[in-house]
Amino acid sequence: MKAWIGALALAVGMTTAGIAPLAQAGVLDHEFRRLAGQERVNLAEAFGGKVLLIVNTASKCGFTPQYEGLEALNARYGPRGFAVLGFPSNDFMGQEPGTEAEIAEFCTLNYGVTFPMFEKVVVRGRAATPLFRELAEAGGEAPGWNFHKYLVDRSGKVVGSFGSRVKPDAPQLVAAIEKALAAPEPAAATTAGAR
Repeated sequence: MKAWIGALALAVGMTTAGIAPLAQAGVLDHEFRRLAGQERVNLAEAFGGKVLLIVNTASKCGFTPQYEGLEALNARYGPRGFAVLGFPSNDFMGQEPGTEAEIAEFCTLNYGVTFPMFEKVVVRGRAATPLFRELAEAGGEAPGWNFHKYLVDRSGKVVGSFGSRVKPDAPQLVAAIEKALAAPEPAAATTAGAR
């Protein structure tokens, strides 16, 4: 009987160890193409262990000036393990009609965007990309408009959802970022970073 219990405990331990990396990827276990480029990026591999602000963006929206604040957040907190990830979307009143090359040029010339931007995606409804479906489920709400922001902690867990009207420098968003950055890094991220 003791041998059977020991074997069961070992099997459970092996199974748990086998799924740990996937669990730490959280909502980030997706691959996207860089905006107007060919390079494909696995978010979990590229950004795992960082605090992320994932935002659906648009170039012709009343909230478009938030690009400036998002870039400021990225510059301010980037050295501490933070990144903004932008995903252009044409879901709301056709406010992102341009090609990816046009979007990239607009963001760079008008707002000096240097944070990672990815391919144009659908962020709401049945056609939403799996990333945004998972963000909406974990955050408790789907984007209601452009510039919805999801805060993801170092383990890939959604820890905040902020509507379009919440500006990048809003006290509640800045406090949530600070709190997520202050939390200890997951063991797997620390180990991966040491390689």
